[in-house]
Amino acid sequence: MAQQAVAAAPAQETRHQGGVPTWKRVLRYTVVRTIGLFFAVVMGVYLTILIANMGGYVDKIRMAEIQERVSIRFMNDPTFRQLPEEERRKRIEAEIALEAKRLGMDKPFLVRSFLYLRNALTLELGFAERMTSDTGSRQVRLIILERIPPTLLVFATANLFLFFISLGIALYLSRNYGNLLDRFFVATSPLSSAPAWFYGLFLIVIFAAWLRVLPFGGMVDIPPPPTRWGYFLSLLRHLILPVSALVLSALFISVYSWRTFFLIYSSEDYVEMAVAKGLHPRLVERRYILRPTLPTIITSFALTLISMWLGAPIFETIFNWPGLGRTYFQAVGFFDTPVIVGITVIFAYLLAITVFLLDIIYALVDPRVDIGGARRQQG
Repeated sequence: MAQQAVAAAPAQETRHQGGVPTWKRVLRYTVVRTIGLFFAVVMGVYLTILIANMGGYVDKIRMAEIQERVSIRFMNDPTFRQLPEEERRKRIEAEIALEAKRLGMDKPFLVRSFLYLRNALTLELGFAERMTSDTGSRQVRLIILERIPPTLLVFATANLFLFFISLGIALYLSRNYGNLLDRFFVATSPLSSAPAWFYGLFLIVIFAAWLRVLPFGGMVDIPPPPTRWGYFLSLLRHLILPVSALVLSALFISVYSWRTFFLIYSSEDYVEMAVAKGLHPRLVERRYILRPTLPTIITSFALTLISMWLGAPIFETIFNWPGLGRTYFQAVGFFDTPVIVGITVIFAYLLAITVFLLDIIYALVDPRVDIGGARRQQG
């Protein structure tokens, strides 16, 4: 009986580490983490609203446009021009006030900024001020939904290929430290300091302007091919240059970073002990090198997935790619605040969800992760 009591004690301690049940610790951690991420999203979106409106300066531009539009409309009316000057001034001011009220411009900017924040957080993105979707709609939601697939296509293709090929090459280099290929990637790693659009310009000059074997930009030929197979082939041709530019801009530094990372873990004592025991190199690599580095690999992969959504404004503009990045660039140029805020809030939500899921995944793949401070409470 005494032995059974002693054996039951560790199990009970596992269920109630630190005197708190496991499900309560996980629930408390989840609630605290969710609240923290929510406040981070709120602050990021609100700062975006302030910056996009330049602290209210954009509202002054909008009021000037309203005044100009109303004045031109009235002055083109022959009956209005026959009215006394005082009457004309009153009518113009009344129409301006009515138009400003319709657009919500009659409230102070501070009040409207919190209204914008509420609408953004609830994904009531409203209507764009100047931009339209391909179907002619001014709904911000439709504008964003139309631009997401092209961005996902080019960035998902490039980033996923880059991620897995970098890991594969880095693992090979860590097993063959110091060979010719290893020295090549060490020497060429500074080439990744140039952005993707820089490589894109060179690729366009060489393969589009000089050799004339690939298109300058765009997503498909104009006019688009009538058949699905022709459309698919045209899409593949237009993907070659942007995907190549993205891969070239990050391949060398990515391989060098992962190769150095794997070499550091390969020199750990437990890895050398496993090698001394005569374990197969593949088993040592999988169990003693990849397993401890799995949280870092998952983090890198998750952030790679997030980067697919936003795109790159300059990059998509150079290749005339109709994605979110080019749309964001155009929205900034047009001072189209609803589109800017809409893209930002979606990106903020995606980033917060990714960070939250990473914490859960860490606990599943790495038993050293302490959720809810159980070890501190136990100590």
